[in-house]
Order: sequence, then C-alpha cells, then structure tokens
Amino acid sequence: MPEAVINGKRVSFEPEMTILEAAARAGITIPTLCYHPALETFGGCRICLVEAKGFSKLLPACTTPISEGMEITTESPLIRDTRRAIVELMLLRHPFECLYCHANGRCELQRLVYNLGIKRDSFPGRADRSPTPHPVDESNQFFIRDTDKCVLCGRCVRVCESHAQYSAIDFLNRGIKTVIQRPADFGIESSDCKFCGQCVAVCPVGALAERPALGGGLAADIKRVKTVCPYCGVGCSVVVEVNRQGRVTNVTTDHTDTDSLNQGRSCVKGRFGWEFVNSPDRLTTPLIKENGEFRAASWDEALDTVAAGLRRNMGRAGFFTSARCTNEENYLMQRFAREVMSTNNVDHCAHL
Repeated sequence: MPEAVINGKRVSFEPEMTILEAAARAGITIPTLCYHPALETFGGCRICLVEAKGFSKLLPACTTPISEGMEITTESPLIRDTRRAIVELMLLRHPFECLYCHANGRCELQRLVYNLGIKRDSFPGRADRSPTPHPVDESNQFFIRDTDKCVLCGRCVRVCESHAQYSAIDFLNRGIKTVIQRPADFGIESSDCKFCGQCVAVCPVGALAERPALGGGLAADIKRVKTVCPYCGVGCSVVVEVNRQGRVTNVTTDHTDTDSLNQGRSCVKGRFGWEFVNSPDRLTTPLIKENGEFRAASWDEALDTVAAGLRRNMGRAGFFTSARCTNEENYLMQRFAREVMSTNNVDHCAHL
C-alpha cells in the first residue's frame, strides 16, 4: 500500500483516501466541525486545516486526497493560531450560554473552544457581529430550533438532502446574516419536512434539540443503549438515552453505525414516538376480566387463563397479527394457528 508521513509517523493508506481518513486510520486525531462520516465532505468550517511539505497554504484535511510520499503536520503554532482565529470568528454570532444549553457536555464547538484555550469573546463591541438575536423557535412539537447557536456547518442541510432526500432546509442570506431555514421560512409544517429528526441527530451544537428530551438530564448523567426500534417490523437500530433514575429521556440514532439496517435513518414515529414508555397509565401487571371488571393477576395465572381459552376454541379461533412484529414473528403465528390450533383464519393488519 502507498505510504505518507503524518506527524513523523509513516502511515499506509488506500487510494482515494483523504488526509483526514488516513490520519484517523492511523489513530491521529484532527479536529473537525462540519465533517461527519455519514455525509459527503463539505470543507466549509476549515477547522481541519493541516500543513503539507511543498504546499504554500494550509490544506483542509477532510477534502484533500492524500498521496504517496506526502509529509503532513497536523499540529503546529501556525495551525493552532489559524484554528483559533476561525473559531473566534464563529463565536461572533454564538452566545456564551453553555450553562443553560442542553448540548452542554456534548457540544463539539464547546470542545474546540476548550482545546484551543479560548476563554472569552475575542471581539467585544464589534458593530458587525451577530445581527438582532433570533427568538428560539418552539413552535414545532418535535424539536426546538435556536438559530443563534447555529455554526453553519451545513450538516443538517446535507443530511436532509442526502439521507432524508427532502431538501426541506437550506442556507439563506450572506455573510454574518446567513441562516439555515426553510425556503422563504414559510414554516416547517408547510415545507417538505417529514420530522424524521435526522437534522437534530447530526447537529454538533445546541442549535437543534429534541423537545421531549429537554430537562431529561445532563450529558454526563446519560447512558446510551443501542437497541432495536419497537415501532414496526423493519428492525431499525436506535440509541436510547437513559438518565440516572432509569427513565428514558431521548431516542436517537447512530449515523456512523454502517452495520445497522437503517444506518442512522429513522422515521418520525421511531425517533419521537417514545414518550409512552414513561406514561403512568401503562399496565404494570396482567389483568383478567371477571364479571365485566378487570382484576390484577400474576403472570402464571394470566398465562393459564390464555391457554385454557385457546383450548376451548381449538379449530374455530381467528388470529390477527401485526406489522409491528417482525416477519419471523408473523410466520410463527401463522404456523401456530394452522398446526396447533387447526385453523386457517389468519389475517394481518397490513398497516400501523
């Protein structure tokens, strides 16, 4: 395989790899912001700039192909000063409100600011800084949008276009007035948005937040558990966030999980239709109806009651399966109906 040198270390790489990909493969971290492994490279934030011998300018590692014999430096005083200046310019329009932000502890901009040693606003009193603050948009029932925290990385625009394939949002205006909005900002309900929440999942800062997750817990207190979405039989992988009290606080996805069926994609039901989990109205014990009234029962008694009812209706019962079940579960149900219960009365709802 061809080789290059990164930070004095010989690194092998595959053809068409970028500097960022080759460095990551060698265990060398290059900071990024607009880059996301599940999206096409954008090269907009310029946080990943590196030095390469023989090149007069710094190169964006996410879009520059690595070639045989390149000598690359990912950390130097020039690189650090350049990254610092870029982040300081981003902070012209970004509020210093980390204590009150839901993304505190997981914000990628916050991590950059900390690592670069930026402790305060570098351009106080500038007249051309952020325009009039935008009010936080809480009109949508699924997510909240805080435009002033947006760093214009474009992840949400690209994931909507390439994964959801709806292009419901885009860049509007120019310069310091640039924002990401729906076309003409007629309102999200009048756009092509399907509320899949993928834009929220890839946002690196606190510009987008799932409404049901607010107040659920700090990032340091959240445990992330990978599981399968229970809504239908497709079998999408989701990540359930659980706080220290054992309550589900959010459901999201992992766009870097290339082995999953959905690879980070989800529908509005799978991502936002989980609040029933914490509902106080959920049953916590089996119920048996007697004389028109339900009473609590043990699992053994409930299962015995079900078995007795099946025996009484051998050969004449009807079975109704669900699209929420997997194909395998539906297959087993029809096997049970035909071979155990001796009936061909099997139907399927064919919808949700």
